[in-house]
Amino acid sequence: MWGFITCLNDILIPHLKAIFDLSYTQSMLVQFCFFGAYFLVSLPAGRLVKKVGYQKGIVFGLVIAAIGCLMFYPSAEYHSYNLFLSALFVLASGITVLQVSANPYVTLLGPAASASSRLTMTQAFNSLGTTVAPYLGALFILNEAASSMTTAASADSVKMPYLFLTAILLLLAAIFSYLKLPKVDSAVVFEDEKVTGSAWQYRHLVLGALGIFVYVGAEVSIGSFLVNFLGETDIAGLAETEAAKYLTYYWGGAMGGRFIGAAVMQKLDAGKVLGFNALLAVLLIALAILSSGALAMWALLLVGLCNSIMFPTIFSLALNGLGKHTSQGAGILCLAIVGGAILPLLQGVLADNLGIQLAFVLPLLCYIYIAFYGVSGSKSTHKTQ
Repeated sequence: MWGFITCLNDILIPHLKAIFDLSYTQSMLVQFCFFGAYFLVSLPAGRLVKKVGYQKGIVFGLVIAAIGCLMFYPSAEYHSYNLFLSALFVLASGITVLQVSANPYVTLLGPAASASSRLTMTQAFNSLGTTVAPYLGALFILNEAASSMTTAASADSVKMPYLFLTAILLLLAAIFSYLKLPKVDSAVVFEDEKVTGSAWQYRHLVLGALGIFVYVGAEVSIGSFLVNFLGETDIAGLAETEAAKYLTYYWGGAMGGRFIGAAVMQKLDAGKVLGFNALLAVLLIALAILSSGALAMWALLLVGLCNSIMFPTIFSLALNGLGKHTSQGAGILCLAIVGGAILPLLQGVLADNLGIQLAFVLPLLCYIYIAFYGVSGSKSTHKTQ
């Protein structure tokens, strides 16, 4: 569900850009408000999860996300870009609480050695949502908008899809409130227990937080610009509705790669797999920048396959050996997801000034850092607690 919701932003951006006649920079405020919520809500969410536990944290996250989806109705009704941005912020706040609860919980449900593999498997289901979202978004939002005669009617096309998402999120919240999930004592801090130090003292966590920042920024930037990139006459010249369907290949590559990666990382070192994927992404983006036509199009779409194992691998490598500091560490990593707010906005500025194709140099630099983290920066200098 949170994969589906996050990926729908890639449909909303060209949709709202056309309705409100926005520049690239202005349209990237969608991602700025959505991922900005991670920055503002992550640490409070970490404290909430510490207090109520992982399971209740998941329920809280689902309910808040449902409220955000419900806010899309008045946003469309009043035809207000600012209200749309507010709805996205509330929605993302719920997703943040969900991430802070669910990701560390999954890493702690078994041996540390296979944490990357476990989180990669759960993220593969996240990718199932991101793979389906562009196709359904194109069908129910962009198609409706294309057939509408007025901009107000175009804005209305988001009402029903987001009301449907509201209902599903509330249903999931009800299910998770009744499920009996295993408790993880190794990361629970008891009231009379004193925990010394801080998660910030772990070098591999701090470098991992920067890794999450640039990874999410790069992944979101590429997804956000793909529809417009494929619409360029020297790339594919596709209409928005058709271009949106190609997003399925980008996010679908990430899904397939995660199922494969979950198996591969049972056998291979997670850091080395991360480094290899990042270097491959660098080569593909360079090809997309320097070429044109179908070659540039497919080079950029294939970056999705490279992305597959990156988020869960960086996340689990950064949390490795944090012990009682795990929930604080998870909060810091989710804080770093703010890269998804800042980097697309910067790429929007580059696209307005240099053109959309050259603007992809920004994600290229991000993947160079991720390659460094996989090969060197992820090595823990602390003994496991």
